[in-house]
Amino acid sequence: MAFLCFFNNPSGTFSYPLSPFTFLLRFCPVTPGPRPAARRPSRVPCEGWYPSPMKIHAAVLRAAHERFSIECLDLQPPRSGEVLVKLAATGVCHSDWHIVSGATSHPMPVVPGHEGAGVVEAIGEGVTAVKVGDHVSLNWAPSCGRCFYCLRDRHNLCAAYVEPIWAGTMMDGTTRLSLKGEPVYHFSALACFAEKTVVPQECCVPLAKSVPLEIAALIGCAVTTGVGAVLNTARVSPGSSVAVFGVGGVGLSIVMGAKLAGASQIIAIDRSEPKLSIAHSFGATTGIVTSDQDVAIIKDLTGGRGADYVFEAVGIPSIQEKCLDAARPGGVIVFAGISPMGSSTNLPGAILTRQEKTVMGSYYGTSNPARDFPLYADLYQKGCLDLDRLVSKTYQLEEINEAYADMLSGSVARGVVVF
Repeated sequence: MAFLCFFNNPSGTFSYPLSPFTFLLRFCPVTPGPRPAARRPSRVPCEGWYPSPMKIHAAVLRAAHERFSIECLDLQPPRSGEVLVKLAATGVCHSDWHIVSGATSHPMPVVPGHEGAGVVEAIGEGVTAVKVGDHVSLNWAPSCGRCFYCLRDRHNLCAAYVEPIWAGTMMDGTTRLSLKGEPVYHFSALACFAEKTVVPQECCVPLAKSVPLEIAALIGCAVTTGVGAVLNTARVSPGSSVAVFGVGGVGLSIVMGAKLAGASQIIAIDRSEPKLSIAHSFGATTGIVTSDQDVAIIKDLTGGRGADYVFEAVGIPSIQEKCLDAARPGGVIVFAGISPMGSSTNLPGAILTRQEKTVMGSYYGTSNPARDFPLYADLYQKGCLDLDRLVSKTYQLEEINEAYADMLSGSVARGVVVF
């Protein structure tokens, strides 16, 4: 049984099929509390700010295992089908760190950043999705709307943009970023660790201007990946038990999604005790420090069976293997973390068969961003998703190396670079 829920957003009215428990939550009466004012750093602009090409400051990675450097780059104006966005906020996500660590291979030099939001400043020929002045959350998995996957509502799997995204270019095979005539590549078609960026119009999802842009940035990745893994991929049932391995930005979003879905037991597992404390404040009922006994503890908490749903939000094969043991027979395991390229995970077929365990991948929360971004923003504004506290610290662009050090230490829920 499902309800068809209608809600308004800047692009029109969407209908969205929801289960009864999620439909009821759409009318959550809680009003978000006041947010602390974001720190808006000042920065001396590069020489020759306008016209074409523009001069912008950006965080550049020139090789794996190096630090980010803040450089003044040339940014060409948007071409046909492209949009110039003035960034307001970009989340500090582990997926960008994979380029630094070498776990993800990408052309260099590159401007990382894929969890961003800002204001449309200019549009290229043929752009109809947005207009100048729109507030947009940026989608790092754009879709064409016409291919095999899009027509089956699997927009996150659209193949049309895969090749240029991994090449670090726009759809025409060229970059809009350069330095002294040499190309600088865009990570995930977005390159959000910059004052401004040019992106395909399909990457832009308009949101109400009442949604803070720091929140809109997190909706662009962590929230959609985590909440979507619960609601879209696993479709967690009310009253069920949920275990979440790794409670960074995505893991905490999984915790929030599990609470929204009505899970009665939410077990958070992480190596960082401060993060477990944060997870408890977001709805986790139990916190377990990672050890060789954590699976046994999960089983003790679930009548000796294991959890109904187990989510992995780290991308480490050994933890993914542990998730298989933590799920009960007939349970569901969801991998939402991105593993290093070339890694492998050992999942014994005999266990999968005899215990009927289901293993699922969740890429970008099985999302349709045009539908889901406004939905999550709406749930935030109704107080049903506590996204304000997910922004635990803000940074200037020049502090990006510090921001990633904090992320790796586990001292923050989600850091955000503000412009």
